[in-house]
Amino acid sequence: MDKPYVSVVIPAYNEEGNLNNLMNRLLPVMRGTGKSFEIVFTDDGSRDGSLRILRQMAESIPEVKVIEFNGNFGQHMAILAAFEKTSGDIIITLDADLQNPPEEIPKLVAEVEKGHDVVGTIRMKRQDTVFRKVASRIVNITTNKMTGMQMSDYGCMLRAYSRGIIDNINHCQETTTFIPALAQTFSSNPTEIEVAHAERSEGESKYSLYKLIRLNFDLMTGFSVVPLQLFALMGIMTSLAAVAFAVFLMVRRFLIGAEVEGVFTLFAILFFFIGIVIFGIGLVGEYVGRIYQEVRRRPRYVVRRLHGFEK
Repeated sequence: MDKPYVSVVIPAYNEEGNLNNLMNRLLPVMRGTGKSFEIVFTDDGSRDGSLRILRQMAESIPEVKVIEFNGNFGQHMAILAAFEKTSGDIIITLDADLQNPPEEIPKLVAEVEKGHDVVGTIRMKRQDTVFRKVASRIVNITTNKMTGMQMSDYGCMLRAYSRGIIDNINHCQETTTFIPALAQTFSSNPTEIEVAHAERSEGESKYSLYKLIRLNFDLMTGFSVVPLQLFALMGIMTSLAAVAFAVFLMVRRFLIGAEVEGVFTLFAILFFFIGIVIFGIGLVGEYVGRIYQEVRRRPRYVVRRLHGFEK
């Protein structure tokens, strides 16, 4: 097959109920653009019938290719594996759950053709719970402040990248990363557009509360040392406050005398300081843990076999 103009990258994990509907909508959209394209799926160790469906698609649809992992390595590793196999000038990332409509893809392609090397998206009228909306808003604001990046919606994976951005990403060998933020560091002319958002039609979200917290830790500690700097500043301020409080207690003891009544107040203050110290140890441990993962140099993922790449 000739070199495609657009590559669509789709990670899939236990998406048996969505894959056929996805292809029924995605293929007409891509063929309607009049441009050559490829669709690269990565099966991230699915335990349902997703792999079987994807293999059938790779056999019957010339544009479909499938990367089969031998286990579950996570959404971002699945996308990175597909990036290394794509050859299009424009690369689109899309989730398989149909919450981001495939019909929005031509809008992203048009923005790249205008000269933008990264096209981010903002989900309009999000069909998520209030908790997830509020949590996402807090994460977006906090991450922008800590990393210095300007992204309105970190959680939307419907994005477009130019070939140059993907080549730079492929040169990175980080074991934990956040692809939209990583691409932003290489971008010279990014933009954002609004896209539609729909409810998940089948299955459930693969991101539990723990995984969301874990992902946000990767995002903040992987692209900034501001958390460490803020904690150092907090330590300085706490130390100054502790010295001032000690002077206050000493003066009070000379003026009033010994007081037993304040012992519980002192315990409360002590526990507060201990909490700060434990938080700091955990924060430093997060950075040390990332270093530990990098120096082990273990494979980021393991590909069992490829389907459809021989076409």
